[in-house]
Parts: sequence; C-alpha cells; structure tokens
Amino acid sequence: MPVDVLVGLQWGDEGKGKIVDVLAPTYDVVARFQGGPNAGHTLTFDGQKHVLHQVPSGIFHPHIINVVGNGVVLDPVVFRAEFQKLTDRGIDASRNLYVSKKAQLILPSHRALDRISEEARGGGKIGSTLKGIGPTYQDKIGRTGLRVGDILHPNFRERYAEAVARHAKLAAFHGRELEIEAFEDDFFSAVDFLRTLRLADTEYLLNDLLRQGKRILAEGAQGSLLDIDFGTYPFVTSSSTVVAGACTGLGIAPAHIDRVYGISKAYCTRVGSGPFPTELHDEIGERIRQAGREFGSTTGRPRRCGWIDIPSLRYSIMLNGVTELHLMKADVLDEFDELKVCTHYLTPSGEETTQLPDLSLLETLTPVYITLPGWRTELQNISDPEMLPIELKQYLQFLEGQLQVPIRIVSVGPDRVSTLHLS
Repeated sequence: MPVDVLVGLQWGDEGKGKIVDVLAPTYDVVARFQGGPNAGHTLTFDGQKHVLHQVPSGIFHPHIINVVGNGVVLDPVVFRAEFQKLTDRGIDASRNLYVSKKAQLILPSHRALDRISEEARGGGKIGSTLKGIGPTYQDKIGRTGLRVGDILHPNFRERYAEAVARHAKLAAFHGRELEIEAFEDDFFSAVDFLRTLRLADTEYLLNDLLRQGKRILAEGAQGSLLDIDFGTYPFVTSSSTVVAGACTGLGIAPAHIDRVYGISKAYCTRVGSGPFPTELHDEIGERIRQAGREFGSTTGRPRRCGWIDIPSLRYSIMLNGVTELHLMKADVLDEFDELKVCTHYLTPSGEETTQLPDLSLLETLTPVYITLPGWRTELQNISDPEMLPIELKQYLQFLEGQLQVPIRIVSVGPDRVSTLHLS
C-alpha cells in the first residue's frame, strides 16, 4: 500500500492536526516526519481542545499505530508532559506509539543556546520559538548530536556531559553561561520515562507495515514556506517541511508516495519575523486574528494575519506535488462583506510576477488583489456541502481555477465534525 503525505502550504498553523484526526480512521499508521515541540497541532472534538507538540495526531484512535520518525527532534520533558495530559484524559499513548532510535534529542543546553543565539541577533531576530530546535538540528548536521537510541547506552551521562561542554564553549563565545543546572534533574527523569516506551528502528517498522499492505499517513509540521531550503530563508525552521522530508524523516522511498494533501487556511497567517506580502496591519487584520483566535498554540504569540496569497500557494503546490487541497477556517471570514485574493505581485519597477523570489526581492513586492463577495453566513451551522452559500462556492471555484488543484475538504469550524468533504 502507498504512503500519503500531509503538508502545510503556508507558514504553518494551517490546521494540519485537525485534518490528520479527520483522515486518521482510514489509515493504519500516522507517522510524524520532522520538527519538534515548536509545532502545535490543535484538535477539537467532544467539546474538548487537545494540543499536541510531538505526539502524532493519530494518537486519539487506539487502533492506529503512531510513529515519531527519525526526522523529529525530541524534547523528553515536553514529550512526558504530553503523555501525562493524554493519560489524564484516559488515553494510554504507550500502547500504540513507537519512537525512532534515530530521532535527535533536545537537551537543556540546546534550549539555552537557542535563547542566547536569538538574543545575540538584536534587531535581526529570526522569531525562534526558543524550544532548542535550531541548535539540535545544528548538532545533527555537525554529527555531534545525541539520539534517542543513545539513552540505552550505559555511558549516556558521559556523552551528555561532553555535549554540554561543547555547548558551554559556544555560550562563552557570546559572553554567556548556559545556566541549565535547574533543568537537568527534570531532563534525566524524563529520559528515564522515555526508556519505558517502544524505542525502535522505525524505518524497518514502517517498511514492514507497507509490505503487509498497511496504509500510512505521514504528518508534517510547520509549513512549506518555512522549509529550510525553499522557505523565506533565513526566517524559516531548521528542517525539511516539504513532502521530500517525509522520505528522509521516516526512511521510506519516494516510490511509495501516492496522495499529497496540501493544507491552507482560507486566509493567511505567520508567526515570528520574516516577509509576509499580504499581511494586514489594519482593523481587518485584527478582525481576522480575533475571529480566528490566531494565537500560537505553542508560544501564545499573536499571529500576523493577511489575505490568501495565490503565488505562494502555487509555489508550495509545485514543491510538494499536491494532489488535493484542504481549505481550513473558512468560517473565520463569515462576517466580511468582501474578500481579497492576491493573484500576483508588482516589482519596484512595475513589472508583474507570479513567482516567489528570494528574501531580498520578496520584501520589495506589492501584492495585487482581486475582490470577491463575502458570504455573510454562519458556516458552522452547515453540515451538507450542498448548502454552502454561493459566494463561498465561487470563492472555492476561483481558488481551484488559479491553483489547478481540486479542493476536497473545507473546514467550517474547529470541531472534528465541522469538516465538509466535497465531491
């Protein structure tokens, strides 16, 4: 059986967790392939809101195998806290979850280095979540990192001490100390907890499941415009957020990839620094933020809000080979008389472009909009796609025409049931 991949097409926060939860019952496995606790996947059902940071979003379905792949960077303290919240809600995550031995460990010193590095940037801050993600991936690429499998070795504490010593030298370069002593007991206690879980060579597990005919859904974190190679560099995350990252982050061959689900909001948001062509700095942007409760599920930071951006979506669709679109949070736009869609950009010289250039040029572009009528209807009350207002249908048709990819799902509310499947 093939592997289907779910990716965000914007700057993250598109609603991937909800769609994984909705699609999960049709799969045997949900596997997370990159990122770490800088991601926040929010799921709402049965009147309760659940936020996951590292545990795959299929965990609420007991028949589904959940896998934390080798491309993930794992913070044992955050991971244990997630497990505890799940346990408090009657969910035994340990019975159907596997963690790759090759996943990198986030150490307390990684988090300290993240803060030191960000503060050293002064006014040029990247907008890091300060979760230690960047320094951990740096150690991975530098071949000095510690992996989950290392906690099974008797000399793990020695290896840990060597890593902290290296990090202390980096902190000293900035005239700082790590100051992590207060966090180490909690870290080692969480490592003890991690040892009780199913730690595995998950690349073998996943390929064995494929041979058995099992269906796998690969779950991405963040969004394509935050990809380390193709995003708005340097204001990006430290991993490959596009579909190719599923292969390297899980150990599966490209030949196994079938459908690619691209997730986008009906508008656009961004957290942290970096260019955002359609950002709204006015009352409309604030209305979208409040209606959409656009505050980071990981950091609580208010998200920057703007209109949907066709050129950037085309770019993400191209990079990922998206086969179908899922449009999220359409209900946030319920009360707008008019909606704007960015169809192309103008360069400083007045030339039109539909391409997403590198950072130096992207910041100089002016978005050009087309205006469409709003639907002025409370979408959360609609359960039949045929009953969607004509203005929303026109909005969807316009996006499909521009993007040349079918929209198969429209989300009209945060709850699991507020999800409309289009023909």
